[in-house]
Amino acid sequence: MSDPVYRRVIVKLSGEALSAANGFGIDQATVERLAADLAAAARLGTELGVVVGGGNIFRGVEVSERGVPRPVGDTMGMLATVMNCLVLEAAIERTGCEARTLSALAMTAVCETYNRKRAMKNLGKGRVVLLAAGTGNPFFTTDTTAVLRAAELEAQAVLKATNVDGVYTADPKKDPKAKRYDKLSHQEAIEKDLRVMDGAAFALARENRMPIIVFSVAEKGAIETVLRGKGRSTVVG
Repeated sequence: MSDPVYRRVIVKLSGEALSAANGFGIDQATVERLAADLAAAARLGTELGVVVGGGNIFRGVEVSERGVPRPVGDTMGMLATVMNCLVLEAAIERTGCEARTLSALAMTAVCETYNRKRAMKNLGKGRVVLLAAGTGNPFFTTDTTAVLRAAELEAQAVLKATNVDGVYTADPKKDPKAKRYDKLSHQEAIEKDLRVMDGAAFALARENRMPIIVFSVAEKGAIETVLRGKGRSTVVG
């Protein structure tokens, strides 16, 4: 088996990746599969930080459209990401691999508060570090958080886990003629308005020369496969 290509990465999981087919709630079987994949990837020797969205529980943007102030809605969304990280942490630890949840919002009765030094220390001990509550600020997505944490923690790449095997010219589930890109620059992704990540995330990645690898997490072992430089994916960088 080939050695991992990357020494340290940030894995970006959507909240929906933890849910059943309807996209809502937490599906325990799915969580256990993802936890096993993350633990297997960590055992390769790659240091893993994981940013998880909260859309399976709560979407701040949607509630703000119904009259709740956007900062309040976004804070509620951050709390949803903490719940997702905690359930994933517990599942990872059941595999025998250590994990820690670090939250950008201080909630010391629940988990540790994020700071760069603490995160680096946990990564160095081989723990899977779950980075909760986004940046701790409203108006920033968890996509942007993933790139920000990758730059802060000196990661070599962001692994963007999706339900398709890369970036396409259109939604391949709706357009059978959609073509998959093998490689794109950050600028091309912005100019083509390819919404696999938001524009701020791509711009931040461009400024920090941070590659983003977009792949499907639907299959068992997908994260480990990407870390070995194999499988189908699109590299944005």
